[in-house]
Amino acid sequence: MSVTTELGTTPFAANLRASTLAVHERANHSTYMTALLGGELNLAGYTRLAIQYFHIYGAIEAAADAMAADPVGGAFVFEELRRLPSLERDLAHLIGPGWRDAISPLPTTAAYVERVREASTWSGGFVAHHYTRYLGDIAGGQVIRRLLEKKYDVAGAGSLFYHFDIPSAPKFRDEYRARLNAAPWDESERQRVIDEALIAFECNVAVFDELALELDSYRAA
Repeated sequence: MSVTTELGTTPFAANLRASTLAVHERANHSTYMTALLGGELNLAGYTRLAIQYFHIYGAIEAAADAMAADPVGGAFVFEELRRLPSLERDLAHLIGPGWRDAISPLPTTAAYVERVREASTWSGGFVAHHYTRYLGDIAGGQVIRRLLEKKYDVAGAGSLFYHFDIPSAPKFRDEYRARLNAAPWDESERQRVIDEALIAFECNVAVFDELALELDSYRAA
């Protein structure tokens, strides 16, 4: 799954974004996300997504813990981005005190988790998955945060996943991109990062597609 890019003449962060733009758009406009953002689902329909995120972010943040001392990957381990504690509080609110025993990943989510584990044995693979999820949540994810507040009256627990403890989202994204540009990967390794980011986006699309199969069970009344 290789994309030809001018890796030597354009900042790497810009190449990464351009190379993944098409599949990113497919994820954003998937049937499930279109229904969610269109206000067509009840709160249980959103909860199904939060459950998948709990498993996905568990894998990514376990990889971050393992990568913290890595001379390259460690630059992308940000404690202020950690989402698992917020997801735990969200699911306790959305499902109830026995939520841990009530949830399980979809098959596509389980496959996504396994891919994160496999890819994160190398700093570039870890960064590809980290980049794919967190920068999107900081930016586009705020649309879902506002939806939860306005449509479902969920402004605290239940939507904490989208509350980031960073002073400025634009400045943070700029710093993240600067670290991407400064990472000492050669041209071949940068292409590997792009290829893995494409796989990460495809993993997201697969999860959304499987969630779409359940839509009739979660249509808003």
